[in-house]
Amino acid sequence: MAAFPKSTTVLDSILFRDAFGTPGMRDVFSDFALISRYVEVEVALAKAEARCGVIPAEAAKEIAERCNAEALDFDLLRQETDIVGYPILPLVHQLVKQCGDAGRFVHWGATTQDIMDTAVILQVRDGLRIIEEDIAALRTILADLARRYRDTPMAGRTHLQQALPVTFGYKVAIWLAMFDRHSERLSQLKPRVLVGEFAGAAGTLASLGDKGFAVQETFCEELGLGVPVSTWHVARDGLAETINFLALVTGSLGKIALDIMIMASTEFAEVYEPFVTGRGASSTMPQKRNPISSELMLAAAKGVRQHAGLMLDATIQDFERATGPWHAEWMAIPESFVLTAGALHQAKFALGGLIVDTARLAGNLAISRGLIVAEAVMMHMAPFIGRQQAHDVVYAACRIVNEEGGTLAEVLARNPEVTVHFDRKALDRLTDPANYLGLAPAMVDRVLERTGA
Repeated sequence: MAAFPKSTTVLDSILFRDAFGTPGMRDVFSDFALISRYVEVEVALAKAEARCGVIPAEAAKEIAERCNAEALDFDLLRQETDIVGYPILPLVHQLVKQCGDAGRFVHWGATTQDIMDTAVILQVRDGLRIIEEDIAALRTILADLARRYRDTPMAGRTHLQQALPVTFGYKVAIWLAMFDRHSERLSQLKPRVLVGEFAGAAGTLASLGDKGFAVQETFCEELGLGVPVSTWHVARDGLAETINFLALVTGSLGKIALDIMIMASTEFAEVYEPFVTGRGASSTMPQKRNPISSELMLAAAKGVRQHAGLMLDATIQDFERATGPWHAEWMAIPESFVLTAGALHQAKFALGGLIVDTARLAGNLAISRGLIVAEAVMMHMAPFIGRQQAHDVVYAACRIVNEEGGTLAEVLARNPEVTVHFDRKALDRLTDPANYLGLAPAMVDRVLERTGA
């Protein structure tokens, strides 16, 4: 009889796992990957202690050769972890048996949290590598969009109302600049976060006497991690920073997603996610083309934001070993990484094939009949009749357009106070939104130059 799917979360669901995550990130944070990291850390500790003369070199050699995550009894490991509350003591029991006589030197001078924290940092290192690659790919996609639509006018909106003309490239450049900053943040946080933990029961390295610092440094060297300045068993700012960084990344993706979703609505119809047969279809409305990737990006942003708050809460820990906040990290860290990878994957798909309807952008820009550039007209009239008088004249003209119809240029052309200074050709030029883009195209250039694109 076939086994039925039994996952209970979207991260592992047979239905939703590739919508909310990616296989690569799930592999990094899988149970087997984590347990394998525990084993890797125990082996690195033995090697470091042998190099420092704390345990026999032959014992470390045996430990390195015999410790095998694939040979573990995972059912027994689960059962004993449920009893003990932590997986390391049950794991050490099995590793000791694997190593024979050398097993008595496994886990020498370490505490459970040393192994678990360092293993998680190794996972975080792999996870950040994936995030870094995804951000780089997304920046390339955004740079291409910004360059392509540098001069494509569209309505800029504030408070969901048309405000002033911008270009679509300008909008994308703002998105790109966010991810330029995220790339910078990531490079800055890695030295602070990718640091090993080996400090013993209360963090003082007392069990190793005067060789504690030497073992700690050698241990971190074995794993390619930074050496901690002080014990961080209860100083969790590094991991909290990491998840809050992921919240910033997904928050930016959520902002992009919201823009796309609104612009893809029927009334706007300015952009669309790439067309794939059946994607975004409705079970009852055949005409629907729902922005699925954007919806998933927004959902991920909300999920990671909650975990960012949880990680901040978990920084408040008691004395030299916490009584519960640490456990919250076990939920927040893997889920945040998987959700972020999933959101970046959706973003690369949506933006990599984004369909931009330039005709609709132009059409929507024209629906205000010139009112969107009322500021431009006012500022050009001000030198002739004064700023306040120009404001009053243009304000009155805008009211006429709204109440009676016509265009701003047509109404202004009937006002002698205006026509004494501007003929109809000049008014048409002043009320053309494409002539009032400010420095939007130049800002695109500035962002692209900083990006190196």
